[in-house]
Order: sequence, then C-alpha cells, then structure tokens
Amino acid sequence: MEIGVRVLMAFLLHQIVYVDGMEEGGREACVPGFQVKNYQVAYNGPFLKDQPLIQVEFDDCAGNKNATFDASDPSFYVDADLNLAPQRDVVDCQPVLFIHGVSAHADDIAQVEITGLPLQVNTLRDIMRLEQRLPYRSKRSLYAPPMTVTENQRGPFPRVLGRLEVSTTDLAGNIAEGPVMLVITVIDQNDNRPIFKEAQYTGEVLEGSPTGTTVMTMTAFDADDPGTDNAALRYSIIRQSPNKPFPNMFHIDAERGDIVTVISPALLDRETLPTTTYELEIVAKDMAGSEVGLTGTATATITITDKNDHAPEFTHPLFEAHVPEGSTGVVINLSIDDRDDPATGAWRAIYSIISGDPTHSFEFQTNPDSNEGMLSVVKPLNYEATAFHTLLVKVENEDPLVPGVSYGPSSTVAVHVIVEDINEGPVFFPDPLHVTRNENIPVGSFVATLNATDPDTRTIQSIRYAILRDPAGWLGVNPVRGTVNTSAALDRESPYVHDNKYTALFVAVDNGIPPASGTGTLIIHLEDFNDNAPYVVPSVAQVCEDAHDMNVAIVGGWDKDLPPNAAPFKIELGKQPGLDKTWKVSRVNATHSQIMLLQSLKKANYQLPLLITDSGMPPLSNNTEVKVQVCICKKNKKICSSAHSHFSSLLVMLATLLLVLLCKYPHTEPPQGALTFSVGSPPSSSFKDLKINKILQTFNQQN
Repeated sequence: MEIGVRVLMAFLLHQIVYVDGMEEGGREACVPGFQVKNYQVAYNGPFLKDQPLIQVEFDDCAGNKNATFDASDPSFYVDADLNLAPQRDVVDCQPVLFIHGVSAHADDIAQVEITGLPLQVNTLRDIMRLEQRLPYRSKRSLYAPPMTVTENQRGPFPRVLGRLEVSTTDLAGNIAEGPVMLVITVIDQNDNRPIFKEAQYTGEVLEGSPTGTTVMTMTAFDADDPGTDNAALRYSIIRQSPNKPFPNMFHIDAERGDIVTVISPALLDRETLPTTTYELEIVAKDMAGSEVGLTGTATATITITDKNDHAPEFTHPLFEAHVPEGSTGVVINLSIDDRDDPATGAWRAIYSIISGDPTHSFEFQTNPDSNEGMLSVVKPLNYEATAFHTLLVKVENEDPLVPGVSYGPSSTVAVHVIVEDINEGPVFFPDPLHVTRNENIPVGSFVATLNATDPDTRTIQSIRYAILRDPAGWLGVNPVRGTVNTSAALDRESPYVHDNKYTALFVAVDNGIPPASGTGTLIIHLEDFNDNAPYVVPSVAQVCEDAHDMNVAIVGGWDKDLPPNAAPFKIELGKQPGLDKTWKVSRVNATHSQIMLLQSLKKANYQLPLLITDSGMPPLSNNTEVKVQVCICKKNKKICSSAHSHFSSLLVMLATLLLVLLCKYPHTEPPQGALTFSVGSPPSSSFKDLKINKILQTFNQQN
C-alpha cells in the first residue's frame, strides 16, 4: 500500500492583490477577508459531530458584523467563533474544502486541505459535480491527474515526474478556472530497521505458573509506511541463556510480541531450576518476517519469583539448652532449613511455643539475617521449683503456604531447657519486718527476731546475721539466732526517727561456695513516753510604755512529745514574790495563754519568769522566761532599749533583792522561779556566778 504524501500545487488563475501601503502611524493597512488563505487538517479517523477542527482567521476590517460563512461540503459548518466543525460524524469527505466568507465589507474564499484521507482519484466529472453542490458561486476548476514518485531516488535532479494534461473547458463548454490540486504520491521503500523502545526489558513470572502465562510484551517501532510490509514486524526468540533444563522454556507471539511460558508448572520450580534468572534475545524483523526484512534486537531478562511452596524444617530433631537459675536473656538459637527465596515472606520464619510454658517464662524472636529462632528466658527460672523444662516449638512462614503444601513433622521440635543450680542468697520474711516498741524501754530489751531462709532447699546451709545499717547505733543482733536487742536508749524525738519510725537494715549470709547474702529491713514504730518538758514561744514580746491596752502578748506551749504527753498546757507566773503585782497570765485555750500588765512600766527590757506544765502522766514542768521589751512608741516608729536589761526603775528593789539572796543563800543557787535579769541566753546553773557578776557590774556602772 502506498503512503499518500500529497503535494498541493496551486495554479492560481486570479491574482491576489496586496496593498503596498501603510496606515497612518506606521501600521499595516487592513486587508478585508481571510487573513490566512490556506489551512490543513489531519484525518486520524472519523470527524465527530460539532468537534472543532480548526479556527479560521477572517476580518472585514469593520468588526465582522453580520458576517456569514458557507463550506463547500454541506457536512461542515463554521460556528460563531470561526471554528470549522462537522454537522455530523464524517467518515469520508473531499480532500479539499472551500470556505466562503461574506459581509458588508468583504467577500473572500479560504481553502482547507484534509491530509491523511484514503487515496481517491477524482475525475473532472466529480470535480464538476462538487462545483454544482457548492452553496455559493464557485470558480470552475481544472483537473490534474495524480502522479507517483519513489523515495530515495538518485540524481541528477530535477527529475521529470510526468506531464500535466489540461482540459481548459468544462462539460458545458465554459473555460475552466483554477486553482487545481496536483496529488503526488511518494512510494515508501524499506529503509528503516525496527527499533525496540528499550534495549533491556525485565519481567517476572511466579514459579509454578500455568503454561501459557504471559510474562511481558516486547514492542518495536518501524518508521516505514505502516500500511506496507516495510513496517510489518514479526518477533522471534533466537537465544535463551541458560538453555537448561531445555532451550525453549518461553515463546513469543510473532505478531503481538507477548512472551509466554512454555515449561510445565511442575518444572517451573524456582528451587530446582539451575537459575532463577533467564535472558532471552529477541529479534524483530520487518517485511512480515521474510528473509529480506531488516531486523532489530533487544534483550529480555525474566526472573522466576518465589512462592511459599516449601515448609520450613528444623535442622535437628531435638535442641537442648542449659540455663543458670535466676538469669534471663537468649539461651539457644534454633536453626531451620527453608528452600524458598531468602528475605521474602515465604522464607522468613515465625516461632511459637505450643506447650511446656504455663508460666510464660520463655519467648521467641527471629534473627532477621539467619532466620534462626532465638529462645529467651523472660522470667527467671527457679532450680528448686523446676529443674527441667520441655518445650514443644513450631515454626511457620510469614506468608501462607500454597494449596497442597502443609507443615510436616519437621516443622515442630522439642527443646529441653535444663536449669542449673546456683547459690542463692537468703531471703528475709517478712521484709520489711514491722514491730512496735516504747521509746523508754531499758537498754538490752528484746526488739525482734529476724527470719531469713535459704532458697537452696536441696542443700543444707547455715545462715548468720549482721547489722548492715543502724543509723543511731541503738541495736545489736545475735549472729546465729537473729534476735535483735537494744544497745542504747530508743528516742522517738531523735533526728534518725521519721514519722515515729526507726529503720535498720540487716544482712543474712549463707555458707555456700561462694557465700551468698540477702538483706532485710526492720522498722520499729516508737511509742511516745513523756520524756520532754514543754517550753513557751515566742521568747520575746514588745509593748508600748504608754499603751492603754495592757495586753502584752499571747504565748503558746510546745512539746516534743505526743498527746497525751503534751497539751493541754498550764502556763503561769513564776514563784518569785511580787510578780503578781505587775503581771498577769490568763489561759486562752489548751495551748495558749495571754500575758497582761497590771501597771505601766518604763522603757526597759524585762525578763518575765513563767512556769509551763504538760499533761503527761506524770506531768513535766519547765521554768522559762519571756523577754518583754517596753518601748516608746511615736506614730509609726517604735524605740526600744538596745541594752539587754534596764534597772533604773528597779535599783532599790534590785539592791534589796541581791542582799537578801546573798545573805539567805550564800553558797547555793537562787530559789527556783526567782526573777533574774539576764544579759544573754536563758539562765542555767553553770553560769550562776557569771550572771551575778554581770548584774553587780551593771549596778555599779549606773551609780
């Protein structure tokens, strides 16, 4: 079949006049009519109804108002957007159409050439009939017979193709007018080899696939005329590598290029084939495969992919592991054999324990590199409880097995785990051990008996006890019997006691080889005893000397002991004579009392002796002092004495009191509760002489 390469040779019998002039401003003058006279449309199958083919360019230089268009073929029309479109689905039409455009300012014709149509020979009679069908006045046409020429002709050029025989009149005797189309057909020669789109093709086929399974499609391209044998390709396999188990394992469809399997499903076994990759050399030949055809080659690489058609099998009928009791971690690796493709779901193994692990003490993980099953102990094993474990283990693949293949006896195995005995340290029970004791028990009193047992029940071992941590050093332990006694007084108010609890740590050591030890805790809950006298807070109070309110301060009692050895407190004036003339103490509640002045005092610092008593059985009392500062108060400023004591207003009373004390108690302490004036901290008997010397020194300085 010839390739239609149409060359339009227009013999114009009328002259197109161009206006060789410019409008003002340098712009070309507008020429009314079609701005482009010739158009081409490619025919690639039927023209669909209302589908635009081209857009023509028409300008009557006045806005195209009321412009109309007619096509020489009634199967086509021009829409409002100047698009040429079919009135209906068009399968066959003339190779040349004419479009007539008319407006008040223009009357012009454009030509549309349709290329790619099946070759037709139009006689002069056909052309004349076409002219008669035109909806507008058309020009009478000449007829030029078609000519042919073979491609790749050799020179010299130019070469004569033929003669153009003109008939200058139509059937009615009228002179024929141009233009006329001369169709020259170029005859194709086989001058192009088939070319594959790719030099290397790859494909896969699953092992066990049925005979005739399509693997891939090879496609080549030939630039010659597709309507001739010059581009009629045929495919063939000229080489298979390797050529085992037989050389024709695959077949290629000669026309379509589809490569299919020829080998039977039973022989297409990835595990038994000599290789999993085959290389085919494919040839495409034109001229429908004849001997004179040109050829092109490409390579196809086909991989036989794996499916799970082999169950994993353990390499040994029994595995044995030795595990020290109390340890965890991997204890053994179970190896398997799987003939499927490594690193695929058909090869990767999953291990599970079917029986023998009621306490869930074991666990499996798969080594991703070796596919081995790593058995681990996740809960420590006890030799004394169970010295021997038998696990039944099963192995499966991630992917399910293909139908007809199942897991056999070799996919399960027994694993013996032998627990090895080790010397375990003694265990205290209970731990911690809680006991309750009174804080005032005598030294050497019994506190508790420690109880530590040896887990190694299958051997006889002795245990000895020792103190590991005794913060206050209050305890002792019998190394053999484990009895704990006090070695010092227990004190609930000690800084080593927290929340009334004293904690000590003990150790028990057996005589195994090597010895093993264990620790235990003893917590002593201490009950309170009234062994702490109460005291008064605050120790300093201030009052203005001219205050109308004689209330000095509210003081409270504090006690390190617990109820009922603490509050309610009784707070009263000391026993010194004359205090009740100036001071008064009134109870506010169970813990606090109010100090009041009965008469005004001058600016000075006064030490007020108080006696506080708790509610213990028996009760404890404490003589304490509150320093009362009488200050001069002016607006927001308070001026208090900076001296520790001031005696100007009590000189006579002080001198008299000192003489009485020295005469009555020449070699003893002042009577309990005596009013004293201190320079520093509250008085104590060890500083008796110092206090008296200070008082006398101050008295002499002021006089």
